[in-house]
Amino acid sequence: MLPVKSFTEFVVQNSLFTANSKILVAVSGGMDSVVLTHLFKAAGYNFGIAHCNFQLRGAEAISDQQFCNHLAQQLGVPFHTTNFNTQQYASDNKISIQMAARELRYEWFEQIRQQYNYDAIALGHHQNDTIETILLNLTRGTGIAGLHGILPRNGVLVRPLLFLGRDDISRIITEQNLAYVEDSSNASVKYARNKLRHEVIPKLKELNPNLENTFDNNLRHFRELETILEQRVTELKQQVFRYHDDEVHLSVEAVKALHPQHLLLYKLLQPYGFTEVVVDDIISSLNKHAGRQFESTVFKLILDRDKLIIAPKSNTTFNPVQLNMGDSELDFAGYKLNILHDDTPLIVKDNPLAVSIDADLLQYPLTIRPWQQGDVFYPLGMKTRKKLSDFFIGEKVPLHKKDSIPLIVNGNGDIIWIGGYRPDNRYKVSRNTKKVTIFELYKVS
Repeated sequence: MLPVKSFTEFVVQNSLFTANSKILVAVSGGMDSVVLTHLFKAAGYNFGIAHCNFQLRGAEAISDQQFCNHLAQQLGVPFHTTNFNTQQYASDNKISIQMAARELRYEWFEQIRQQYNYDAIALGHHQNDTIETILLNLTRGTGIAGLHGILPRNGVLVRPLLFLGRDDISRIITEQNLAYVEDSSNASVKYARNKLRHEVIPKLKELNPNLENTFDNNLRHFRELETILEQRVTELKQQVFRYHDDEVHLSVEAVKALHPQHLLLYKLLQPYGFTEVVVDDIISSLNKHAGRQFESTVFKLILDRDKLIIAPKSNTTFNPVQLNMGDSELDFAGYKLNILHDDTPLIVKDNPLAVSIDADLLQYPLTIRPWQQGDVFYPLGMKTRKKLSDFFIGEKVPLHKKDSIPLIVNGNGDIIWIGGYRPDNRYKVSRNTKKVTIFELYKVS
């Protein structure tokens, strides 16, 4: 008999779908999907069949397509099918045939699901597929997440056959005399998964004939351990992450206190695209000089004195621009600068983004540029000069933000104002000032 009771129990225990759900069953025509289809029919679920012809095996692929159509007619359920030019798709997208077939089928399954209002897509993966996936992941080094194998449910994708092994499925096929088709490519060991299936797993089963059950137990432990780890990482984010606009800050001391350090820091940084190799480099740099930067695809991490700063990657520096005497405003690098003139010695107070300068001391054209190594100025209130690098340290300006701070530079090369921070003492408004120029800075992006 078909194991209908075990099938429905597995569906309920893993909350795959309900008795009233409408399910799209992916059917290749092989043993696994044929058993899955007959279980759906015997259990009385509402379902339709979907079959893809990847046009890779000529007449054999057409025969498989016809078989699946006949199966749908035999069971009295809807049949959906399509043909793909898989080789062309792989070539156009510069990916392998296997990856092309995967992308094409899952995208099409989702289109059919939405078009015909199916609640989920059922796939015929079983216990041995999970074993193969874990071994592949261990070989490729995917970390702890790769050890949970194939999940019973992943979004709208459900796998109701994970309670059966390949031997169980083969036995059901024989006992029930169920017709199926055999994909000749399954016998080829040029594919990594097939090599594991035909050469590696049989050797492991010589060591442990009960391999499927052993892996099933291990999987449960791996998934529980992964849940514990994810809970710990969520707690850590709440404890050590500090959010500032589009940045995340972590104190160096908090990172040093992580245990196990590599695993936890990797899990914290993984959503930002940082690899385990980069995490090793970050850890080895914690006791070194500040200023090192590490990059993922879209983020950068800066080791800034007493903290790590995660920020989106962007080109924060900008090209110098000129400011002429008649200009009343200037747009540059995400800033707008307004220039006002007044015949009274007006001093702007309580606004770090605005400054009053003695207009008679200005030599046009002025230049607006980012800082450079060796820059010095006389901070307001001081009669001695100071390096900008030291000034930034004293003001605790994050290392990655220094390049985006605009400096207004006089025609003689003097720095007049560090935009948003401090004017130069030599250009301040004094009792001898007759008229002022007011610079007012706005951040527009």
